[in-house]
Amino acid sequence: MQFMRIAGEEAVGIYMTVYPAFIFFISLIQLGLPIAVAKIVAELLAKNKREGIYGVMRTAILWSFIGMIIFMPIVALTIPYISTTLLHNEQTTITLWIALFAVPVSVGSGLLRAYLQGIAKITPTAWAQMIEQIIRIGFITFMLPFVAAYDNAAVTAASAMGITLLAEVVAFLYLWMHYIVSKKKLLTQKNKIEAYPSSPMLRIALPSAGSKLFGSFTWFLEPIIFLKALTMAGLTASAATILYGVISGVLVPLLLFPAFVSAALSIVLIPAVSDAVARQHIPLLQERISVSLRLSSLVGCVAATYFFVHGDDLAVKLFHLQENRGYVKILAPIFYFYYIQSPLHSILQAIGEARAAMMNSIYGGLGKLFVMFVLASQPGIQEKGAVVAIGFGVLLTSFLHIATVRQRKNLRAGFRMFVVPYSCFIAVCVSQYFLMQIMPLPFILSSCVTLFLLFTFLLFSNQLRITDLRYLRKLAKKV
Repeated sequence: MQFMRIAGEEAVGIYMTVYPAFIFFISLIQLGLPIAVAKIVAELLAKNKREGIYGVMRTAILWSFIGMIIFMPIVALTIPYISTTLLHNEQTTITLWIALFAVPVSVGSGLLRAYLQGIAKITPTAWAQMIEQIIRIGFITFMLPFVAAYDNAAVTAASAMGITLLAEVVAFLYLWMHYIVSKKKLLTQKNKIEAYPSSPMLRIALPSAGSKLFGSFTWFLEPIIFLKALTMAGLTASAATILYGVISGVLVPLLLFPAFVSAALSIVLIPAVSDAVARQHIPLLQERISVSLRLSSLVGCVAATYFFVHGDDLAVKLFHLQENRGYVKILAPIFYFYYIQSPLHSILQAIGEARAAMMNSIYGGLGKLFVMFVLASQPGIQEKGAVVAIGFGVLLTSFLHIATVRQRKNLRAGFRMFVVPYSCFIAVCVSQYFLMQIMPLPFILSSCVTLFLLFTFLLFSNQLRITDLRYLRKLAKKV
């Protein structure tokens, strides 16, 4: 929000065009090691084999260095080609270079987060992310106005990426401090730490890396295909970059604003489900999966309902957009399924279905890119076709994840738990449509009516329960 208000649509467009490449660089160098570290550490801790935990970290760090030595020079050589040929915009070059310098820090932070998640120390990872965001928002608010060149969007976007690098460094130092403290607590005896075997770690990491790498690669291709298709439809490269910045830097983050709940659950689920699988505790496994999916579904229902009814007006008010494009109304009904996608992906990885999760992501990514190119290149559809394609990719991947989880009968998870919340979403949207026609209300009051109707439907359909409040109260006491 602050970035859009301060930098403007063109600088945001350049930054958001480069950001998928930044994530792709990280995925390429990480080799899927964070997921392997979280899973193996959780299993070793459940079996009380604490002396092996730091051997896991030693092996993961070694492979991370190997990944950096091999891939970073290759990426550095391709940056001019990416900026000029693929992204059709030389203004992205400086931002790409700064993103490359941020990659090693992000890779190190990913390993430390995975280790802390594996030993069930979730609070430090949450604080690290919060500190990172606070620093990023603070510097964008107070420093970016002084370093930004309002007549040069490239410099402004590069400054924003530099702020991202600074925030990543601070988060890494915070996580490293917690790693050192926990290492002293767990290792009561000064035994020699032996490296964990590479082979079992890579058997977990590489399929996960394939899934994440392909997902980040399709995201990397997304702005390339988006810009290419829109220029074929008659738009200039600059106008297409601005449109991509608005869609990916404003509308999608707005739709995913409450997704921190499902993101947090997906982080916790890998060690939690791995622990239950290692102990062969089926009731505990079913409970953890059921609670996480039901909570993700409820959050998705609230987000989809509110943003479908009020999202476009909210985007204009918060981000000071020049016009109401109506794209949120297209994406909101589909992005309900995004909220259950990441927990389902984590569940599949934890129960040994990493390859299935990878293939589901591949099918969803390919479907999104194909639909995007076909629709966005049509002069009469243009950016609306790209918006529909983004939603199609989310929908396809989510349904494939659900179908894969349903094949495990002992998990007792399927489509049924998502039908009732989605029905409540439809009922509230229809009710609000007629209410707004009969009795128009101010924005804030209308928002309150929408949320009141939704929670009423959820209570009467038994989706919200008194036990949920008790459960939250217990969690608050623990915190």
